[in-house]
Amino acid sequence: MIKTGDALPGHEFTFVTDSGKSTADTQTLFSGKKAVIFAVPGAFTPTCSQAHLPGFVALEDEFQRKGVALFCLSVNDAFVMRAWQQQQNAEAITMLADGAGSFTQALGLAKDTGEFGGLRAQRFALLVDDGVVTQVCVEAPGQFEVSSAEAMLKLV
Repeated sequence: MIKTGDALPGHEFTFVTDSGKSTADTQTLFSGKKAVIFAVPGAFTPTCSQAHLPGFVALEDEFQRKGVALFCLSVNDAFVMRAWQQQQNAEAITMLADGAGSFTQALGLAKDTGEFGGLRAQRFALLVDDGVVTQVCVEAPGQFEVSSAEAMLKLV
């Protein structure tokens, strides 16, 4: 599992916008930035849609005032992440679609949910500075506390 002091693994993400598809790698996305990456087990799922993402949407201005960019990671495709972003009014949050789960696996934070949904991300949040992890907050199974927007805002 990724730990404090580790660099984020290299990965290329695909994004869907009103202008079409584009890609960017972790170097481009995180170089020279302070960021929070929060991961959800799935877009449009209950806790993710009712609490996790909405918490960051509600506090986005406070993170921005502190110079912290927000990234939401899920093992979903870029089209699903774009639709969820629009549905949640989360335009200020960069949605990281990890369709095959390879980035999540490289972090050591994947879980297999079997027939329910296959490979997914554990619920977690990382505080990142210039591509290096400075804080790792992984939720216990079934919990939603240490990776919330409120908890992460206290750490930045």
